[in-house]
Amino acid sequence: MNAAGVRERATSLPREPGVYQFREGSTTLYVGKAVDLRSRVRSYADPRSARIRRMVDRADGIEIAVTDTETQALLLEANLIKRHQPRYNVRLKDDKSYPMVQLTGHEAPRIEITRDPNEAATVYGPFTNKGRVETVVKALRETYGVRGCSDHKYAGRDRPCLDHEMGLCTAPCTREIDLESYREDVTAVERFFEGETGILADPLRREMEAAAQAKNFERAANLRDRLEAVESFHGEGGEAVQTTGGEHTVDVLGVAIEGDDATVARLRAEGGKLVDRERHSLEGSDAATAGGDGAASERGVPAVLAAFLVQYYAERSLPDAVLLSERLEDAEVASWLAAEGVAVRVPGAGREAKLVDLALKNARRNVGRRDECGALADALGLESARRLEGFDVSHAHGKSAVGSDVTFVDGSAEKTDYRRKKLEDRNDDYDNMRALIRWRAERAVEGRDDRSDPDLLVIDGGEGQLEAARDALAEVGWDVPAVALAKAEETVITPDRQFSWPRDAPHLHLLQRVRDEAHRFAVQYHQTIRDDVSTVLDDVPGIGPETRKRLLGRFGSVENVREASLEDLQSVSGVGEKTARTVKERL
Repeated sequence: MNAAGVRERATSLPREPGVYQFREGSTTLYVGKAVDLRSRVRSYADPRSARIRRMVDRADGIEIAVTDTETQALLLEANLIKRHQPRYNVRLKDDKSYPMVQLTGHEAPRIEITRDPNEAATVYGPFTNKGRVETVVKALRETYGVRGCSDHKYAGRDRPCLDHEMGLCTAPCTREIDLESYREDVTAVERFFEGETGILADPLRREMEAAAQAKNFERAANLRDRLEAVESFHGEGGEAVQTTGGEHTVDVLGVAIEGDDATVARLRAEGGKLVDRERHSLEGSDAATAGGDGAASERGVPAVLAAFLVQYYAERSLPDAVLLSERLEDAEVASWLAAEGVAVRVPGAGREAKLVDLALKNARRNVGRRDECGALADALGLESARRLEGFDVSHAHGKSAVGSDVTFVDGSAEKTDYRRKKLEDRNDDYDNMRALIRWRAERAVEGRDDRSDPDLLVIDGGEGQLEAARDALAEVGWDVPAVALAKAEETVITPDRQFSWPRDAPHLHLLQRVRDEAHRFAVQYHQTIRDDVSTVLDDVPGIGPETRKRLLGRFGSVENVREASLEDLQSVSGVGEKTARTVKERL
């Protein structure tokens, strides 16, 4: 596309905020945001960098999407970058995107929150505050009965499901409501998302007032909170993020650029104390020169910061303040942060400057982490080992069986992507692992898991656990490689062979961190539910639920209770000499 072609296309564009895409056939080369689409696209007729000039020359078309606000343009730009991974954009490699709400193109449309909407669906968003969106969608379902089930569950039913009994669905599947009436309710939902707040707020307010008059104050308070979320949904554009005020939370960002890649280190301070630190990799950082002349090392950091800020807070709350290593040059991002009440500073001295220096040191250290992932991929013959998921199971002689699923991205734990699963009680580690992996695989294949597919599954165990995991993968048809890491000899087990890597190998250390974290998370979950299950103590006369809980809390397990002396047992509140003797006799 030459300069004349760009000017001609720009002439037909509106002077409104939105997002534009330079495309080569079906491939998106670059995604950008604009306050004025016509003016921004016209500027590409005379690119100020050789890289963007090459991009424009390759492009054969420009697509646009108009948005209501500049903030929506920011969010939509981030979603499109993550979906299409354009070569000429800075791309945060955290696999996050902004949630949207879609009404499917079905005869009885389904409402759902998604990050990957269907082409035939009516889509609203994107939004950053997922919790508020979930509150609003639930309120809409309770008010208008729009279904949330999958098309598979909808088809072939002969009676309504539990959602109908709970008042969340009017059951068009069994024609408890005719399709014409159902579509009228769907239209009401569409009107709400198009800006008619009262269509949901009014019935909620009436229900809240009725609950208060009936002195059902708990219900009234719940409806009040829901009403506040609904009324703020459009008033703040649906994408405002609540802050706590008083700068209780502060994020500190440091950037290190190496070639075409960049690393952003984020430190989190709460109440003046450092509570968290993490690193994120971005690709294509040399695209940061798109806005002007100069090398990436000179102009790249501000652009990387701008890209990170928008993409990182896909579904996270913004902090009260952000400390940066360099000044933010993107006026639109700066305006968005200011509108959200986020203070942005580039400290020159003092404690804040030391925090920024610490973030920069963390960013520069990420080169080793990238080497870990690359070395692991090379050792196992994989294209990538950037995103790993670790699995382990935990139980007490078959009781309180649970499974863990932890996620690591670029060598660091991604705790927002941790999952856990209660399993059937059985004293078989292989069957438990098979059930856990089947659960994860089915969610992935059926599109019910909002996380990206991992590059590798890491199984805590030996050949038996790995074989059980691979059986489940084959049964479901989820094509993801898996390895096991046995604790005793730290041997890496694959379907074809076993590896005994040097104990100081960085890729072995990566697998060990994933394995150990999966084990920790599984044991932690098992311990939280252990006291809620039935034990042989329930059959002991004089031992009620509270005494049982105190005994398990004091001794940790039924086995330890069995081994305790009479004196130790009597040291537990509620256990006298008679009860202690009964416990010893029964156990």
